[in-house]
Amino acid sequence: MNIDLANKEDFSKFGKSFQEGLCQLILQDRAFSDQISEVLEPSLFELQYLRVFCDKIFSYKNKYGIHPSHDVVITILRTELEDENEATKKQIRDYFARVLSKNYKVEGAEYIKETSLEFCKKQKLKEAIIKSIKLLGSSSFEQIRTLIDNALKLGSDNNFGYDYLKDFEERFVKRHRNPVTTGWDSLDEMTEGGLGKSELGVVVAPTGAGKSMVLVHLGAQALLEGKTVVHYTLELQDTVVARRYDSCITGVEINELFENKEKVLETVKNIEGKLIVKEYPTKTASTNTIKAHLDKLVMRGEDIGMIIVDYGDLLRPSRHRDEKRIELESIYEELRSLAQSFECPVWTASQTNRSGLNAEIVTMESISEAFNKCFVADLIVSLSRTVQDKNSNSGRLFVAKNRNGHDGIVLPVFMNTSNVRIKVLEYDPSLTAEETTKTTKERVDDLKKKYAQFRTKKET
Repeated sequence: MNIDLANKEDFSKFGKSFQEGLCQLILQDRAFSDQISEVLEPSLFELQYLRVFCDKIFSYKNKYGIHPSHDVVITILRTELEDENEATKKQIRDYFARVLSKNYKVEGAEYIKETSLEFCKKQKLKEAIIKSIKLLGSSSFEQIRTLIDNALKLGSDNNFGYDYLKDFEERFVKRHRNPVTTGWDSLDEMTEGGLGKSELGVVVAPTGAGKSMVLVHLGAQALLEGKTVVHYTLELQDTVVARRYDSCITGVEINELFENKEKVLETVKNIEGKLIVKEYPTKTASTNTIKAHLDKLVMRGEDIGMIIVDYGDLLRPSRHRDEKRIELESIYEELRSLAQSFECPVWTASQTNRSGLNAEIVTMESISEAFNKCFVADLIVSLSRTVQDKNSNSGRLFVAKNRNGHDGIVLPVFMNTSNVRIKVLEYDPSLTAEETTKTTKERVDDLKKKYAQFRTKKET
């Protein structure tokens, strides 16, 4: 047997960035930390400051039975490094400062997890084999079997979910939604800053009301914040959508863009954000198609800041279902999954059924085909514009669902579709749900009744 089992390896062959990423994951991912702590020894790190850092985390976990928070680590690094030299102390503190500045995200996290676990498990198995060779002389077969079995079990996935005690510190870490503004102060105030990362927002409106315009407005606000916006269009040409962005950002009317080409270019070329418009024919793209496209953009180095799908009802279902409503429900569930996978807001739109065509306010009951679409969305706003509203550039935005604040509120809207200028005005408490959900005909009938009652009283 020529295999040199006694030659112990370490992480040096993986490089410094790999080892630093591994330490960061041990700190931030409790489940992974629990798993790898069964097979990882701090001495496997090539660099002394990473050995000390990892050892402090494991020591705290073993002593107190809970995973340390970032605040706890700060205290440890201030008070428990007396035995280290000044150079090591500085390296540890500089490293932890870099971890905090990375917004808690590790590049290639899954690769680091898989590779480090495999490496550490091999080391433990190698140690067990060496011990087994020594036991062969005494024919301790039962001991050998136990030794090998235990080594094979180490480092297996032991994530059973959120542990109430072990994950105690995690409950008190403030979550950063990183919301992207809607550009409307009234709505931002209600939603704590706009739509957050991993959240799904839905704009509900009848045909011709301007839901695609609203999606362009929302994308333009993200662009102005420096985000990379990926806009999927399933019924309009990509150039038509791009021109709407031109108009929304510059204020130039859509039918005057060609005459103002230089002015438009001068404005949009200075925008920090990036817009990618991807066109798919209606019902040819599924959420899997979109995910594949987004994966390619990420591989190209794009940092996706917002995803817009115009609109979800026109996507092809990933799987054929017996009923259309079930297919639509699954599409919206998959859209929310996209938001979670790419950790950014996803906006889409939904068509109303016939009851929403002439409604003063579109409520969730008017959502076409699948009411269950409402369940997965974090924010649902409906846009309603009667013929009179369109003539006067007005309308109403109804906050139908809001997981981050108040809902059931009606906001008056100014909307000029000629240059995609949409403004949400201040909340008007006089617009009650009872009044605003009535159609124009119903409101006229109410006035007639009131007038008839007044005339009867006057005659008597």
